[in-house]
Parts: sequence; C-alpha cells; structure tokens
Amino acid sequence: MAEIGGRKAAESLKKALPDNKVIMGRAKRGIYAGRHIQFGNQISEDGGNKSRRTWKPNVQEKRLFSYIHGRHIQVKVTTHALRCIDKAGGIDEYFLNTPYHKMDTEMGLCWKLKFESLYKQFSGMSPEEVAKIELARKEARREARRQQKQVSKVQNSDSVKHEQSNEVNMDSKTTD
Repeated sequence: MAEIGGRKAAESLKKALPDNKVIMGRAKRGIYAGRHIQFGNQISEDGGNKSRRTWKPNVQEKRLFSYIHGRHIQVKVTTHALRCIDKAGGIDEYFLNTPYHKMDTEMGLCWKLKFESLYKQFSGMSPEEVAKIELARKEARREARRQQKQVSKVQNSDSVKHEQSNEVNMDSKTTD
C-alpha cells in the first residue's frame, strides 16, 4: 500500500472493495478471479451417508510477464484467473480492462492501480507511434523465427552429411 500512495490509496481501496463479500484469507494474497472455497456434502456410495466437505480453488504459483513492467511477476493465481488472463491478452490487459467491482481483493486492486499508473506514464504516445512499435516488435519476432529456422536447417543438413559419411566409412570397412 505504501508504495502507491500511502493513506489515500488505502482509503480509496477500502471504498472500492464491496463490504458484503467475505473473502477467504489466502485469496487476499493472489489473483483468484472470484473463486473461493465451496462447501457441500460427500455422499457415500453404499449407504448414502452425508458428511460435510470443502472444495478449495485450484491455485498455482506462476510467473507472468508484464510488458508494462518489463519483467516477470510471480503471483498465486487460480486456473480460472489464468484463463481470464489468457483471454484478455496478458496480465497487463487483464488488470487494465477488469472493472474495479470485479477485483475482489486488495492485492488485485493494488496491482490494478500500479498498472494503470504505469500505463498512463507510457500512454503519452500517439496511436501511430504505438502501432509502429507493435509492428516493429512483430517483425523482430518473425526475423528471430526465420533465423532460428535457418540455424536448425543448417544443423540438420550437417547431421545428415555426418550420417552419410559414417555410412560410407562403414561400407569401406566392410569391403576391406
């Protein structure tokens, strides 16, 4: 909290969080996308006896790359949240496009505020400049793939030549 503005940020976060939601403790330390512990009955096969049980969300610890930060971010995230992040197009777009009322934890709101503030710093560019940067990035990726294919072709052709020379050597040894 102190990193992004201190007391004002904490107060604005408390106002943004809905009071009627009860959030489990470990969801406050990750991106859970609305998934929480579910409760129900475990029913035995033979007698139909019921006993109470819980289902916990599928939580993974992942490193997600942020283009805005220029680095990987290590965070605990549910598999549902991972699908939401993939659908949004990355962690940056997920935080920028998800509305405040759907961010149900303080950590999610803190990250959202950080991403928005950094995005505002970088968004001083015109749309044409942003498009040029994206085009250059895509072209650089294509060029890297082309170079990688050429290197693999050369390695494959070298290995084929090496195998052929080994076969010729083996043939000459058998005729001797």
